[in-house]
Amino acid sequence: PLERMKYTDKDQLKENVLNIHSRGSTNMEAGMQLGTSLFDEFANVNSDEYENRIIFLTDAMPNTGNTSKQGLFGMISENSKNKIYTTFIGIGVDLNTELIEEITKTRGANYYSIHSASEFKNRMVDEFEFMVTPLVFNLLLSLDADGYDIKKVYGSPEADESTGQIMKVNTLFPSKTKDGQTKGGIVLLKLEKTSENSSLVLKTSYENRIGELDGEKITIELDSQESNYYENTGIQKGILLSRYAELMKTWVFDERMSQSGDIIEPLVYYESGIHVPDYVESKNLGQWERQSIPLQVTDQYETLIIEFNEYFNQEMTIIGDDTLQQEIDILNKLENY
Repeated sequence: PLERMKYTDKDQLKENVLNIHSRGSTNMEAGMQLGTSLFDEFANVNSDEYENRIIFLTDAMPNTGNTSKQGLFGMISENSKNKIYTTFIGIGVDLNTELIEEITKTRGANYYSIHSASEFKNRMVDEFEFMVTPLVFNLLLSLDADGYDIKKVYGSPEADESTGQIMKVNTLFPSKTKDGQTKGGIVLLKLEKTSENSSLVLKTSYENRIGELDGEKITIELDSQESNYYENTGIQKGILLSRYAELMKTWVFDERMSQSGDIIEPLVYYESGIHVPDYVESKNLGQWERQSIPLQVTDQYETLIIEFNEYFNQEMTIIGDDTLQQEIDILNKLENY
C-alpha cells in the first residue's frame, strides 16, 4: 500500500522488489488496475499539495490481458479524469514507442526511455520533480502564414500543415536548467513563399494547472538569406540532428526488412532527402511486441554513413558543441562495422 517513506521498512521493501521476476508475459492491464486501486483512499487529496501519479516501468509490449490500444488508452484516460496521472519509463532497447506515444497523449501523461542504471537513478532521483510536475495542459502552437505554403513540419507528429497547426502537447512538463540554460526540443518548418504581400503570426494557447486559459501571439519577420543560413548555432544543431535521426531511422528500417533475405536499396535520394519508411511488423510476434535483430550495415549504407559522418564532423566543428560526440561515436562504429 501507499505510505510515507519514513514509516517504511526500506530493507524489507528492497528485498520485496528484488524478489520480483519475469515470467514470460506482459499484462499491462493487470498492472494498471492494481496500481489504480492503491489510490482509492487518496481520491480527494488537495491537488495543490499532492499529485496522484502512477510510474509504470515497462517494455510496452503487452501480450496478455487487454492488449488493445483502446483498452489501455481507456484505463489511463479514466484515471486522468480522476486526476491520477501516468508516467511510463521505457526499459530495454525493444521499447514499443509507438504504443507509448499514443497512450501518453492523455492529459497529464508522459514517458521516458532509459538504457542504464545511471539513467534510471538520474530520472528517479535527480530529475524526479520535472517528471511529475505538469506545467500547462492542451498547449497548441499554430502559424497564420498568409502568403506562404507550409510544405512540411519536422519534429511534431501532431502537425497539420493544411490548418497551420504546428504542435499539440496535451501536457507540458518542465526541463532541468543548468548554468542558466535549459535543454529543449525544436520544431522545423519548410515554407514556400507564394506572395510578396505576406505575413507570419505565431500563436499559442494553453490551460494552466487551475484551469485558466491563456496564450500569446507574435509576428515574425523573415529576411532573405542564403539557403544554408542559420540564425544561431542552436538552430544549426537542431537541423543537423534532424538529418542524423532521419538517416538512422531509414537505415534501421531498411536493415530490418533485409532480414527476410532481400537486399533493400537505401531509401535516400539526393534530390528530395531521406524517406523514413513505415514500420514493418513481424508476423511471429504479438500486436505490440518488438524484437531486436543483429547489428548489420550493408555496403550501400556504409557508403552513405561514411559520407554523412564527414558532413557531421564539419558541422560539429562549426557549432562547437562537444555533446555531439555521442553521435560521432555511433557513426564511427557503423562505418567500421
